[in-house]
Amino acid sequence: MRQLLATIVLGSASLAAFAQAPAIDRMEPPFWWAGMHDNKVQLMVHGEAIGDLTPTLTYPGARIASVTRTPNRNYLFIDLVLDAKVEPGTFDITFSGAGRTTTHAYRLLARDPGSATRQGFSSKDAIYQIMPDRFANGDPSNDNVAGMLDKADRKGGLGRHGGDIQGAINHLDYIADMGFTQLWPTPLIENNMPGYSYHGYAATDLYKIDPRYGSNEDFVRLSTEAKKRGIGIIQDVVLSHIGSHHWWMKDVPAPDWINYNDKFVPTQHYHTAVQDPYGSKEDADNFTRGWFVKSMPDLNQSNPLLANYIIQNNIWWIEYAKLSGLRIDTFGYSDSAFLSEYTRRIMAEYPNLNLVGEEWSIKVPVVARWQRGKDNFDGYRAYMPSMMDFPVAEAMRTALADKKGGNVFSDVYEMLSLDYLYPEPGNLVLFADNHDMSRIYSVAGEDFDKYKMAMVFMMTAPRIPQFYVGDELLFTSPTKDRDDASYRIPFPGGWAGDKVNAFTGTGLKDKPRAAQAFVRKLTNWRKSQPVIHSGRMMHYGPQNNTYVYFRYNADKKVLVAFNNNAKEMALDVDRFREMLTGVTSGVDVLTGKTFDLRSTLTLPPRASVILELETPR
Repeated sequence: MRQLLATIVLGSASLAAFAQAPAIDRMEPPFWWAGMHDNKVQLMVHGEAIGDLTPTLTYPGARIASVTRTPNRNYLFIDLVLDAKVEPGTFDITFSGAGRTTTHAYRLLARDPGSATRQGFSSKDAIYQIMPDRFANGDPSNDNVAGMLDKADRKGGLGRHGGDIQGAINHLDYIADMGFTQLWPTPLIENNMPGYSYHGYAATDLYKIDPRYGSNEDFVRLSTEAKKRGIGIIQDVVLSHIGSHHWWMKDVPAPDWINYNDKFVPTQHYHTAVQDPYGSKEDADNFTRGWFVKSMPDLNQSNPLLANYIIQNNIWWIEYAKLSGLRIDTFGYSDSAFLSEYTRRIMAEYPNLNLVGEEWSIKVPVVARWQRGKDNFDGYRAYMPSMMDFPVAEAMRTALADKKGGNVFSDVYEMLSLDYLYPEPGNLVLFADNHDMSRIYSVAGEDFDKYKMAMVFMMTAPRIPQFYVGDELLFTSPTKDRDDASYRIPFPGGWAGDKVNAFTGTGLKDKPRAAQAFVRKLTNWRKSQPVIHSGRMMHYGPQNNTYVYFRYNADKKVLVAFNNNAKEMALDVDRFREMLTGVTSGVDVLTGKTFDLRSTLTLPPRASVILELETPR
């Protein structure tokens, strides 16, 4: 009897100790890989009073180098060091102290062969950007998910429409047939916000795909299926801010985790402040620390724990989802020192990867500052391979919007002449519009010929072209005041019951059908043209509302010309003798028509031509 009582007492004591052991709510990254370039990984551990305990582990090739605690006892940061020969496997991390013990299993996975040397997107590619919520609904059962605050509402332009990862998978063949080799979906990670969650730029969990889009495994499946069709996946990431319903906001890891001590202070968008020789620290701080809106708390990347968390999170997604690159939203709004370290570490891990940053400025020096190899006056250095080319994009949009009939291509010509300010101008991403801008067809006054000029320019300029979903169907929008809903309308055929199906062509009117065929032909031609991917460029100053340039290498020359006049224009080829010496004719890629180039280049009205040049043998 005494022995039984003792057993009961001991059992009760054990249960009490177990009950008091802190539960681990999260450990992030949730797993890691053996054999990474950087042999360190920092684990963020969250659980009630977990910071009071001490972690230990026993696993060959893995050790705890240090532990960091913050004023919030519910967090613990563990620095693991992984030897070069550490094997993939699972091990327990034990947390103990003050008579309490708990364990958490952690996994090290094997990397895919060639993961470190994966090839990122390049000028050989053409990018197709989609907004997943508005592209195709492949799984209606996830339109509404228990616990998610924002419910499906197809009636409103700012509500969720139900597009998802399965919808994108279902239509990969369409994307491949159109000639695109990279897919950029706007953010897919969880955005459990009460409204406007469809756009994805207010994350509430940085390690989880939003269940209304699918699962983490579905994202990997998208990447795998895309690769089978020669398509890479570019993930859209946000470094500067999160959503106000992010799980951190209920229990912030450190007092300085959010800029301005969790208080909403709006950014004034002083893009030049961080590189202004006369700029005030106040303005620079406001640009990088100010919030976009009250629902998007701005992250303080000068906190080393947070900075490391973000960098590891992006590396985790690259490795896990087999990505070919990242598109980085609001790039310049992040802390400059952080951006330098962020880009350095990612490119050290994946030397052949590509990253493209959004710096929405029409000033070339503002954009050029961030590209790797740039010799900045203040010594600042980033390791960013690519940036969005807003200066040239806006110049072309302005040219096509011109209704006065002037020499509209002059700004495009002069903007391209500033390419010497970029270390790698050919690695910039050029676009006609995106999810934040009025549609190019509307900008061009719904003029089909001007629209074709935009497409030809984007696909033949010395850049990486990025196309926005729906432009192949001549989507329209207001052009004066910003109107996000009009830029983000659903793709016809993506929902059951759609009367028009642009994936199959059913119900398409003649003009959208012609635009779709035009883009398909242009993009598929570009895929096989090294002269466009990496050839040099020579252009001639616009005259009489025409613009001519050449792409050339040792093997081939291509002439691209635009005539924005309502009448035929005859251009004296003697002006282009540097490129046309010995050339007698050229065949237009778009029409198959042969152009005689012995004395005159005759351009039809409102023409865009791409001539593959022929020389006597």
